[in-house]
Amino acid sequence: MTVSAGPAAVARRLRDGMAGGVLSFPLTAFRDDGTLDPDGYRAYVAERLAAAPGAVFPACGTGEFFSLDEDEYRQVVTITVEEADGRVPVVAGTGYGWAQAVRFARIAEDAGADALLVLPHYLVAAPQDGLVAQLEQITARTPLPLIAYQRGQVAFTADSLRRIAALPNVIGLKDGHSDLDRLQRLTLAAPEDFLFFNGASTAEIQARAYATVGVPAYSSAVHAFAPEIAGAFFTALRDDDHGTVDKLLRDFYVPLVELRDRVPGYAVSLVKAAARLRGHRVGPVRAPLTDPSLADLAALTALLTAGLDLVGASL
Repeated sequence: MTVSAGPAAVARRLRDGMAGGVLSFPLTAFRDDGTLDPDGYRAYVAERLAAAPGAVFPACGTGEFFSLDEDEYRQVVTITVEEADGRVPVVAGTGYGWAQAVRFARIAEDAGADALLVLPHYLVAAPQDGLVAQLEQITARTPLPLIAYQRGQVAFTADSLRRIAALPNVIGLKDGHSDLDRLQRLTLAAPEDFLFFNGASTAEIQARAYATVGVPAYSSAVHAFAPEIAGAFFTALRDDDHGTVDKLLRDFYVPLVELRDRVPGYAVSLVKAAARLRGHRVGPVRAPLTDPSLADLAALTALLTAGLDLVGASL
């Protein structure tokens, strides 16, 4: 995909991909000394792509965007684009204030990314006019399509959603608030072709609820380490196989969330630890995140083993 294809074409590709698979947010591979491991990342992202995601989102929250410098970011996005080779859309993360977001956007554009996910801005709360202006400033400076991400201090009203949807390059919204009343209002305010997807932590937990307000697509952190489980859940949900959905939720996803909630940052570091348990060379997390304790790692190993057994796979 090239920028010349335009936002509408990118949005169509994303919509098709979202209908056929989960959205993959790959981990960024680091060596034990904390430096970027490009070869480890290339091998890892190739395996994510082999598991047939609907699209791939490098250097986002799960990929520790907040810990990457510009050269590392360039390498991560470039490797992802090379490995995807046009098979699925590549949506790179960007963020902080708009001036920094534009610097990362230009790197992603040069690397061949199809679109950008605009992560919540840094630190401060902002009024609705400011949230809209942030996207106005970014979209004025990059031809890449943008997907806004509301989470934390970013939460759009229906009026603001109409304003950002009218911007020429803004094609969608990722929601991490799980406020279905607000989300329903946003979907009703948006143009018919505007993209929405569920970006809650461990999104499968709320996937059925999101679908009831017209948002069936979701990102999957589990795809980062157990695509067998993520794929089985996606298929069961799509096919209205509620027995399988309930079993996977009860016996794997809910215990995973309970383990995740023990320590701040486990939404990333548990995922990375699980990927290491599967033999992926992704390395540790970078501070301020911390790797799981030995006790939590043992609990994760048991849970992952049981979850894989549910879908006929093994550690």
